[in-house]
Amino acid sequence: MARRRGWGGAPPANDEEAAERIVAAAVALITETGAGITIADVAERLGVIRQTVYRYFPSADSLMRAAAIASVDGFLDRLAAHVRGLTDPAGAMVEAVLFTLEEVHRIPHLGLMLSGEHAQGVTAPEAIAFGMTMIRRFDVDWEAHGYDEAALRELVEFVLRTMQSFFLSPADPAWGRAVLRRYLDRWMGTAIAAQARIAPAR
Repeated sequence: MARRRGWGGAPPANDEEAAERIVAAAVALITETGAGITIADVAERLGVIRQTVYRYFPSADSLMRAAAIASVDGFLDRLAAHVRGLTDPAGAMVEAVLFTLEEVHRIPHLGLMLSGEHAQGVTAPEAIAFGMTMIRRFDVDWEAHGYDEAALRELVEFVLRTMQSFFLSPADPAWGRAVLRRYLDRWMGTAIAAQARIAPAR
């Protein structure tokens, strides 16, 4: 276990606790500022030197992604509850996108992911993993609708890119929820529903 100094006079008991406390500090800072943070910011919050943080996270980007993933469990619970009972892939995804776009401004970590501020933005492995976790909590029988693992990953990337576009370039004047739903139903929903028709026979 790496030697530690600082930590507000209460060093962590092991490496796992150290990493958890670093991530928790990053989450708190992002929540307070609503913006990206640096390794120096986190080190100062914990009362340690930057090299201590670098032992566990080689870059600010890797720490930001870890903080984002750690902070969205509550959001996933709320989203799963919101789309519960929706079994149609297109309907579930349209409702999920609407809900996420409404929530994202209240959850800085989601906003940072959708803004592409991380090195790879919405195509980062962590972002795709987040999306896969999200859709697997839906009441949709994806396989019955023609979605294998590869198709699901493509769907996740497609939906993340769609949400990013709305987050970065919102309509001016702003669309109401009903207008946005009609737009998503027509273009995104139609594309999702088409998967069942083009999927190879099993």
